[in-house]
Amino acid sequence: MVRDGSHLLHSVSLTVRQGEHWALLGPNGAGKSTLLSLLGAHAHPTRGTVEVLGRTLGRVDLRELRAYVGHVDPRHPLRSPLRARDVVLTGLTNTVEPVPRRHPDPAQRERAERLLTTLGMADKLDARWPTLSQGQRGRVLIARALMPRPRLLLLDEPATGLDLAAREQLLDSLDALRLAHPELATVLVTHHLEELPASTTHAMLLRDGQCLASGAVDEVVTTDAITKCFDHPVHIARTDGRWTARTVRTTPHPATSAAMASADAGASR
Repeated sequence: MVRDGSHLLHSVSLTVRQGEHWALLGPNGAGKSTLLSLLGAHAHPTRGTVEVLGRTLGRVDLRELRAYVGHVDPRHPLRSPLRARDVVLTGLTNTVEPVPRRHPDPAQRERAERLLTTLGMADKLDARWPTLSQGQRGRVLIARALMPRPRLLLLDEPATGLDLAAREQLLDSLDALRLAHPELATVLVTHHLEELPASTTHAMLLRDGQCLASGAVDEVVTTDAITKCFDHPVHIARTDGRWTARTVRTTPHPATSAAMASADAGASR
């Protein structure tokens, strides 16, 4: 994909199958959001082809196709003080505000409540949008994206701006969602390994618009591959299904050196 004479993506191939949960990882400007916009049928490639759910972009009604793709954008532009359940119901019409004279039926209302409950928001069904924290809004938006029963769910940096507790609640909710809907496929964009849910199955590493590695997550998210992708020496570890990245230091950290000097001084007394 080319813009202003520069390749945003070059020779990238990605196939997401039912029930797979992909992570797109890489530094700023790597092409992650561009690839996500192609998957969501919000952009077209300048070369090559993109098939989303068996339909080729450029040969399909985009409005129909987007009904099968849920896109979660944490920058949702809602201004009205809608209740959480009503925000979720706008997913049926893919609009920011409720459509006049379009009234959800009881089954749709029940589905909205069930999705919010799955995402840990059972006690916030009637909470107004302005009163929700950023983390709570994120979970409401995931429920909203799921209302039309999409086959593919796209998450663009869903943990951006969240504090530690809100991030963990979001990731726990995503794990629960994937367990409750085993047929759903998801693609999540992030810069940070700590923001990957434990249920992640596959990963792609992008740098300068090119794919450095792609496949099963434990074969891709490795010390060598992440070091190359981010051009910085790091050590990758996975504990209880979650990943961490730490800089590989050739000399002791100043705080460590100070602690050692203090211990030596105490031993000499």
